[in-house]
Amino acid sequence: MVWNVLVSGLAVGATIITYDGNPAYPAADAMFRICADQQATRFGTGAAYLTLCEKAGTRPGERHNLFALRAITSTGSPLPESTWYWVYDNVKRDLLLGSDCGGTDVCSAFIGTNPMLPVYAGEMQAPYLGVRIEAWSPEGKPVVGEVGEMVIAAPMPSMPVALWNDPDGSRLRDVYFDTFPGAWRHGDWMTVTDDGTYIVHGRSDSTINRGGVRMGSADIYAAVDALPEIAGSLVIGAELPDGDYYMPLFVVLADGAALTDELITRLRAVIRQQVSPRHVPDDIVEAVAIPTTLTGKKLEVPIKRLLQGVAPDKAANRATVANPDVLDWYVEFTHQFRTTYESKGKS
Repeated sequence: MVWNVLVSGLAVGATIITYDGNPAYPAADAMFRICADQQATRFGTGAAYLTLCEKAGTRPGERHNLFALRAITSTGSPLPESTWYWVYDNVKRDLLLGSDCGGTDVCSAFIGTNPMLPVYAGEMQAPYLGVRIEAWSPEGKPVVGEVGEMVIAAPMPSMPVALWNDPDGSRLRDVYFDTFPGAWRHGDWMTVTDDGTYIVHGRSDSTINRGGVRMGSADIYAAVDALPEIAGSLVIGAELPDGDYYMPLFVVLADGAALTDELITRLRAVIRQQVSPRHVPDDIVEAVAIPTTLTGKKLEVPIKRLLQGVAPDKAANRATVANPDVLDWYVEFTHQFRTTYESKGKS
């Protein structure tokens, strides 16, 4: 969908700058160097990249002349609140930072940046034109001030009427209209605040639902990734047979860090204090890397399916994975977990 956005920019006379390659080479703030060299006025990027720059301790505003930069738009996943503050403290104060949320199938955004409204850390400002977006309860009622399913409650201009290789429309209905007939359920948890802003908490189809209490994975990432020893994380909540539930937290450590008992204790404590005592993970595991899609989204659902016993070739499409070799590590971890789990069930 970014291709379409770029073409739209050309259509209104804008100059488009694109980059193909490692965005953090030769330094984490390499994209900001390009912004400075090209005197870019708007920088569109992913939340994962901005968080990477934050974790690396970069100060792009000191290293590069960003006088022309007026706005940064982030997408791909929720932008952690700490990263909002990092942008204004270390990139530039007089710019508009916005976080957008949309979808590939609508080839557009639902909610995001509005230059006429104030900016609140961790919150999206407003719906885009033609989008009636609401948070719905399980009963299909709009809710304010509490977490609900992100729902597009009325047709929007770019909403598809069919999907590729779906001649009878069954896949479109199953994916988006099965939960709330007649309304598009996008698959994210969202809160509509009393002030009319929006907070996206992460995918609802990879919800951490422990003891009947639902929690978006983004809330856990915001707490965990704030620790300087953590370079990345992935949390999974997997329902298992006989009512069992397994919740591991995979972490990638920063250079020089070690997963000591003291760090594990701090990780558990920060989740208990900042998120929820119910959502302290069963295991904290050091991983080689966090598996992501080609657009930088964490592969929560495929790893959950692996833990639930789905065959690797059915759980994930390797062609859509940015780092497919990393999947092998999770397959091996899952094999060990399933072997132990199933042996306990037989004893």
